[in-house]
Amino acid sequence: MQNDGKDLHPRSRQGPLHQDPTATAAAPHQLSKPAYLLSVEETLRELNANPDNGLTVEEATARLGVVGLNVLESGGGISPIRILAGQIFNAMVLVLIMGMVVSFSIKSWIEAGVVTSVVVINVVVGFFQEYSAEKTMDSLRSLSSPTAAVIRNGQVITVRSADIAPGDIVEVKTGDTIPADLRLIEAMNFEADEALLTGESLPVAKQVDIVFKEEDEVGVGDRINIAYASSTVTKGRAKGVVVQTAMTTEIGKIAQSLRGGDSKVRKVRRTDEGHAKFQYYLEAGALTFADQVGRFLGTNVGTPLQRKLSWLAIFLFLIAVVFAIICVAANGFKKEQAVILYAVGTGLSMIPASLVVVLTITMAVGTKIMVSRNVIVRKLDSLEALGAVTNICSDKTGTLTQGKMVVKKAWVAAEGTFAVSETNTPIDPTAAQISLDKSMPHEVAKIPKTQAQIQAESPWRNAIDFIESGYVQHYLNIATFCNIATVSKRDDSEEWDARGDPTEIAIQVFASRFDWNRKKFTHSENPSWSQIAEYPFDSDVKRMSVIYREYGGNPEKGYNEWAFMKGAVERVLDACTHIQLKDNKVPLDEEWTRTVIKNMEALASQGLRVLALASREWVDHVEEWGSHPRADVERDMTFCGLIGLYDPPRPETAGAVKNCHRAGINVHMLTGDHPQTARSIAADVGIIPKNINSLSPDVISSMVMTAAQFDRLSDAEIDDLPVLPLVIARCAPSSKVRMVEALHRRKKFVAMTGDGVNDSPALKRSDVGIGMGMAGSDVAKDASDIVLTDDNFASILNAIEEGRRTFDNIKKFVLHLLAENIAQACTLLIGLAFKDASGLSVFPLAPVEILWIIMITSGFPAFGLGMEIASDDTMFRPPHDVKVGIFTTEVLVDMAVYGVYMAALCLASFMLVVFGFGDGQLGSNCNDRYSQSCELVFRARSTTFTCLTWFALILAWEMVHMRRSFFRMEGKPERPWTLWARNVWRNQFLFWSVFAGFVTVFPIIYIPGLNTIVFKHRPIYWEWGIVFLESALFVAGIELWKFCKRVYFRHFGEKVKNPEIELGGSTFSRYASFATSEVTDPDSRQVDPASQV
Repeated sequence: MQNDGKDLHPRSRQGPLHQDPTATAAAPHQLSKPAYLLSVEETLRELNANPDNGLTVEEATARLGVVGLNVLESGGGISPIRILAGQIFNAMVLVLIMGMVVSFSIKSWIEAGVVTSVVVINVVVGFFQEYSAEKTMDSLRSLSSPTAAVIRNGQVITVRSADIAPGDIVEVKTGDTIPADLRLIEAMNFEADEALLTGESLPVAKQVDIVFKEEDEVGVGDRINIAYASSTVTKGRAKGVVVQTAMTTEIGKIAQSLRGGDSKVRKVRRTDEGHAKFQYYLEAGALTFADQVGRFLGTNVGTPLQRKLSWLAIFLFLIAVVFAIICVAANGFKKEQAVILYAVGTGLSMIPASLVVVLTITMAVGTKIMVSRNVIVRKLDSLEALGAVTNICSDKTGTLTQGKMVVKKAWVAAEGTFAVSETNTPIDPTAAQISLDKSMPHEVAKIPKTQAQIQAESPWRNAIDFIESGYVQHYLNIATFCNIATVSKRDDSEEWDARGDPTEIAIQVFASRFDWNRKKFTHSENPSWSQIAEYPFDSDVKRMSVIYREYGGNPEKGYNEWAFMKGAVERVLDACTHIQLKDNKVPLDEEWTRTVIKNMEALASQGLRVLALASREWVDHVEEWGSHPRADVERDMTFCGLIGLYDPPRPETAGAVKNCHRAGINVHMLTGDHPQTARSIAADVGIIPKNINSLSPDVISSMVMTAAQFDRLSDAEIDDLPVLPLVIARCAPSSKVRMVEALHRRKKFVAMTGDGVNDSPALKRSDVGIGMGMAGSDVAKDASDIVLTDDNFASILNAIEEGRRTFDNIKKFVLHLLAENIAQACTLLIGLAFKDASGLSVFPLAPVEILWIIMITSGFPAFGLGMEIASDDTMFRPPHDVKVGIFTTEVLVDMAVYGVYMAALCLASFMLVVFGFGDGQLGSNCNDRYSQSCELVFRARSTTFTCLTWFALILAWEMVHMRRSFFRMEGKPERPWTLWARNVWRNQFLFWSVFAGFVTVFPIIYIPGLNTIVFKHRPIYWEWGIVFLESALFVAGIELWKFCKRVYFRHFGEKVKNPEIELGGSTFSRYASFATSEVTDPDSRQVDPASQV
């Protein structure tokens, strides 16, 4: 059956869909039989894999070189044909094509040839630029692909799923996506959702030791010793060896069979009876056609900004048609070649042909820069949205802090308080000493002592000196066994390795200081302990429990069984009924509960993360632990003590938080830690004021809430708060969702970090979901918009700065391009008034001149503006309004002012040459060819063309900053007199684009034939005086306009609302009034609470 089941679908649970055609070929690392028919030992031996140390990096690389990357061949990827079609079938190029067709139809061969060349160049250049951008984006997308934890050279490292090779040892936990087909070698309460593969809605419980026989004819869904690629871990944890990758996995076989099945045809609606009416077919056909047109024009693909600019292109296309009609109408609808050429030129003047391509390149460059700043953009929409973020909701551990925990204090209720000395090697158990104070932590905190007193009363000693106490041993049993981290010494050196969660590593290191490492008891030749069951840590229950068997303890059974628990103090206390003291075990009454809480708060006030440890002897017999209820285990526990871990803030976090505040971004800490711990860290990094202890208790309680306090409030009560909490401790996933919703009701734009499976709803609800690349689950990363590769809060600030930079640059080049279009269109439309002796309008700019300005003069400087670095005031401005987008009132007004001003100067230059210094004669048929009577018109046209070209190039440099003077682009420069030169040279692509634009004017004007026949203008001489004068006037006009803008925005513009300043002032009084009185000040009601967040 196994070999003949190629026609069976996997969901039949009766075998594979088809056999790999290369399965019979001798391949490296190929198993003698399918992995589910082999034992763990056989599989490891045939794959030459080590379950403890994994493959070496060199061996993994070599195997990848043979079998290829672990990726499914989608058959898609970058489509050159699609990119080429997108370059041709967009509104802007269609206008050029229409101009080309019209030019050919009226036999204006020169204009037709030039327009054809422009179309070809625009399509070819655009194709290669977008193809390059797509390749860049594709390579960046691969960085955001799922990752996996593999053991290489004895250490757990995170690699791309694509880089996994046969024989790799992979560790997976709840929330992970399984990267390849694995033969399980270890599993604890492990279940996986295989609905994608088998269609079964329920997760499948896996077993390691079972080995099937070939005659069993076991279907895919019943091979419970295999974890399949693309399935999701729903429960527990496991370790497995990779047996199949890429298209040889079971999911790869399905992908092979389904390739090409993606249809872009709309489905036909049907009635409740399943019938399709004739009009439903028409509707589906019309919608499918509309979809295809939208794809061609770009109005229903890409990011919101790309779609908006595609609609802008269509709008400009319609404007171009209208302007062309106006030109023809102004000349009495005469079918003269000159009239039609004028109409073509006016239509072309409205087309920023390079706009969409520049946008694509700018966004590709932005995402590439993001990678260098430890941020991977998964969805391009977020690149536009980052600059609008007003509030960041961040986790603490590993994001605001270093995630390198070390146990500093441990309270064993039956013995006293242990302290750990300072160490520079936190994972080396031999690198620190231990002291013991017989007092409880809150008693130690009450009586200040000098270091000499502490040393005299509690001298530092080796941890092994304290191990004789049975109470300490039992405490260490909980610490080492209720823990899945591994700490071990390397075989080839004196260094130590640690694998696992930072919290559990720190606890395992603490136990190892007493020579109480878990491996000593579970991995020896005759293990004295073995694990029976595990209930992993969950962000809802906030605790973890395990069942362990101790051999030799009970004469009747030959063993004892214990339930060990660790977790958040309140949650562990909920499960406890007794507390273990020195002499006996006593009930955990209210007085002892208050004492435990006092001790916890004493440790938390030192900035320590505090966990509780508890246990009970397990006497019940359980047949199947996989289905045994967790609640039955986590009850009637005996409280044994507390453990305090210190996770220092990252050095850069405080500066990043301050910079967020300067940028008008408020930071909220949503953490699972105790309120005292959270408050201490929040004060250290500047999320709350450092002088918070000097404030009244009601103010403090309003600024720092627990999730229970926050969740007790109704939505209306949350909305009535003058300020939302800056710190929410003991935060649950549901509290994160409520926080996002509360901020949304206040019209805030929210970024939310998350790493766990349960964080996915909050990540999706937020405007920008931020996944953790190192500690985050695949489910959380899949729900996020961007991923931090270093899990560092400062990288969020980097992402926001880069988002603002990209958004600013897009505004700059859009303003630059459209202002030129307005200038050209106004010049030509007003120029309709210039009529020759025959009554036909004489265009101030020839069609070829217009095309030159559109393609060369505008296009390359626009690319340069897209590459501009962030200005020094980028993070001192308020977040932009995402609903308004790039077309702000400022941009629209600037566009009109710059466009009209350029048009006025261009018309002035034309009129000065013709009417001011000339005789006012416009010649005859000067739109078509040069003659002696057209000398004046051709010289005036040349002057106008030069002026507009130089204006466009000057405008590009002026757009480097939309408000600051070109001569002072920085706020406080060191050498202000040479600042403009440094700024000009800083962006060399923009510099050379502008320089080339200035220089290429001369051959266009002076090369015989090229000037009069193609561009329809003549060389100029004294007219250069007009060009220089008007260029100076243009610079002066823009500088004056920018000066007026600076004055206006200084008095009336939106100011940055720095939370530090607001929290230092009236906000506290609002907190106090809210907390102490139900009477609301009528004046305070008039303040928008949203403005205070």
